[in-house]
Amino acid sequence: MALPNLSAAERRAALEKAAKARQARAELRVKIKDGKLSFKDVMKKSDDPIVARMKVSALLESLPGYGKAKAAKIMDEIEISESRRVQGLGARQREMLMKRLG
Repeated sequence: MALPNLSAAERRAALEKAAKARQARAELRVKIKDGKLSFKDVMKKSDDPIVARMKVSALLESLPGYGKAKAAKIMDEIEISESRRVQGLGARQREMLMKRLG
């Protein structure tokens, strides 16, 4: 897919938008890590663009007591690709994650 030709102003606006989205996801991960938001709360917001575009692995690694190894093990057991985002989870995958973590 060819990239669109953007003017300098359009490119700057796109970069700012992307930076704001990354910052919002980082703040969400901190809230999860601090226990201010539970996994269940986050999954209820899965239609929010910030949550929807978050990788499932990043979400699981943000949970208190979970790291790369535990997250990878859960994703392997539930058959979730490591590149999968929250918006791309199937109904069965969501259900199994909620049973396990919700």
